[in-house]
Amino acid sequence: MRIIRGKYSRRILHPPKNLPVRPTTDMAKESLFNILHNKLDFEGKSVMDLFAGTGSISMEFVSQGCRNVLAVDNNQRCINWIRNTAKSFNMQELTALRMDVFRLLNLHYDSFDIIFADPPYDMKEIDKIGKLVFENKLLRPEGFLIVEHSKIVNLSQQPYFVDHRKYGKVNFSFFKFVG
Repeated sequence: MRIIRGKYSRRILHPPKNLPVRPTTDMAKESLFNILHNKLDFEGKSVMDLFAGTGSISMEFVSQGCRNVLAVDNNQRCINWIRNTAKSFNMQELTALRMDVFRLLNLHYDSFDIIFADPPYDMKEIDKIGKLVFENKLLRPEGFLIVEHSKIVNLSQQPYFVDHRKYGKVNFSFFKFVG
């Protein structure tokens, strides 16, 4: 696993093997960031990475110029890994928070330019993520919500859905506030 481009490009990430994660593949991550670069300028943007796992996506956003990245995960080992790695790379823009994602989404937290969610593929409440993000106004008007999911999940009927992309076994659904 590596950081693809930006300030920290080509840095290799070696998370412990005992983390309960399913990291986004480098190919899928590169494709995702190519799509986002065509839609947004990352410079100065704020990001929330839900179910952050290894923090690879969070670190990619920092590397590519985002000013404020919040990585959220419920697993303390994941949070420790993210904090330690961010510290070793001197990524002051990255904050790791241990918290249940659904609890956080109901707290009416700050709003973000980009929200990325990579929940466990077998999670039953995956469709609630977008609902809570938009109900609680967590996404800024020009921002994007991206949900990574398995092929058996179809989010195309959810409010604010705008696009779906597939890269191998990885699927991304994109949402944007239209109103």
